Amino acid sequence: MNHDAYPDNYIRAILNSVKSIAMVGASPVNVRPSYFAFKYLAQRGYDMIPVNPGHVGKELLGKPFVASLADIDRPIDMIDIFRNSSHILPVVEEALTLDPLPKVIWMQLGARDEVAAAKAESVGIKVVMNRCPKIEYGRLSSEISWMGVNSRTLSSKRAPAPTQGMRLSLNRMSVGGGDTAASDRAAKNKSEQS
Repeated sequence: MNHDAYPDNYIRAILNSVKSIAMVGASPVNVRPSYFAFKYLAQRGYDMIPVNPGHVGKELLGKPFVASLADIDRPIDMIDIFRNSSHILPVVEEALTLDPLPKVIWMQLGARDEVAAAKAESVGIKVVMNRCPKIEYGRLSSEISWMGVNSRTLSSKRAPAPTQGMRLSLNRMSVGGGDTAASDRAAKNKSEQS
């Protein structure tokens, strides 16, 4: 897997197939990125599990914190790691001791560990690095365009307005990047005419 560029279908398949997500490094502080991502994914119907030993005894949006992946009492489809790169390998090694194994290891924006990724992939676990599932979900569902962000999703139909607890379709077609041969020609023609 090329971890520098993921096909939309790879990300889409992950987000459509997982139901339970353990977020390692989740924070109850409502200005932290992990809080926003946790809340967003919970509102889209994912079974979210906050993992952070520093907050055991507390809850995040009604979900009790657990100290480690081993403390989770049900199978985990995806582990979303909100830790910096130096802390990823121990999380992946702990994930490899789980039975059943998770389907996906997801490393948040700015987080990469090629060794951890190779270990997970060697046992059939899908890996995503340096991406945010919240952002990817919003991009692929076109929900992000409701907030005035150019998601580069091309469609004549607007996605339904987001509502609490509603999962939007992740099957909308999108393209990466904004440059096309046609846009390059148009820009060139415009500059030549000026």
